[in-house]
Amino acid sequence: MFISSHSPSLYFKAALFAAVCLLLSGCGQDGNAVAAGQTARAAVPVRAAEVSRSAETEPLRFAGVVRSRQRASLTFQVGGVLSSRAAELGQIVEAGQALAKIYNPELGPARDAAQARVKELQSQTGQARRDLERAEQLYDKGVVSASEREQQRSRLEGLVAAVGNAQAAARRTEQLQNESQLRAPFSGSIEAVLVEPGEFVAPGQTVMRLAAANGLEVEVKVPASMLADLETGQRLPAWNTLSGAELEGRVVEVGLGSSEGGALYPLVISIPSAAARTGDAVEVGLQRLNHEGLTVPLASIMRSADGLAVFRITDNKAQRVPVVVSSLQGERAMLGASQLQAGDQVVYAGLTRLAENDQVELLP
Repeated sequence: MFISSHSPSLYFKAALFAAVCLLLSGCGQDGNAVAAGQTARAAVPVRAAEVSRSAETEPLRFAGVVRSRQRASLTFQVGGVLSSRAAELGQIVEAGQALAKIYNPELGPARDAAQARVKELQSQTGQARRDLERAEQLYDKGVVSASEREQQRSRLEGLVAAVGNAQAAARRTEQLQNESQLRAPFSGSIEAVLVEPGEFVAPGQTVMRLAAANGLEVEVKVPASMLADLETGQRLPAWNTLSGAELEGRVVEVGLGSSEGGALYPLVISIPSAAARTGDAVEVGLQRLNHEGLTVPLASIMRSADGLAVFRITDNKAQRVPVVVSSLQGERAMLGASQLQAGDQVVYAGLTRLAENDQVELLP
């Protein structure tokens, strides 16, 4: 029998070709299976919550410090050296009580000179009045002319005016002398003492601060948008930040402008005297209305390169919806203008496994 020397090589090539074909066939079947699996991807299990409408938010708190409703910075109208001080820090004083005194070497002599000037002019005025009476008599007898009589009358009128000016100057010097003693304008307690005896005090320099015993208030700075619905006498909640006690405040003043050039406006609230003391830190709560606001769970907000968004469930599919967060309300986010509507379902759990248009399975 004749056997070709090329037969083993042919058999080997045929076997190798068959193996390659089988392998390619298997890979094609596996690829089709993977593609089919991707097409029929299982629904992603998620948890969702409804978009709700909120009529108002939690009160926003603004901090301030309790102060006396009636308070004053006490100053001297004249300068001098503080010679004595009869009030100490924390002392209770009555209205009109002497608190301090300064020494000014010019006040006493100026008062004495003014009083002496008044007496001098009064004496000259009396003499001028008598001279005018004699001139009138002599004029009736034809001894003096009318012009001489008028000169006497003009001299008397000038001296009368000079007496008035001198008396005003004397009263002024007397008042300045009285200003050398500082008195309490109302009853209260000394909150601060800023000058010690022996120190020089300039006119208008604060020597001490006085606060009335009754009537407390707190001033806070708030945005202008939150002042529109406030009225004098309106009740507002307040909290003592140290004790946590809740207080009831009343609006006493509403600022209509900001002289400091800022975007915040002053709001003054009265505080019960029995519930706080001057210097206490207090927070005042203001309710901000937001009638058309929508809220979603804070956990449903996603951050991406395109901004904030949520996944809304529509026909069991996830749909990305951009949102704008205006503020936070506890565990929920207040939204601005949005494509969402109250009652929509948004995903708050399972976001990391979710993509646009994925089928979802709602978990309880």
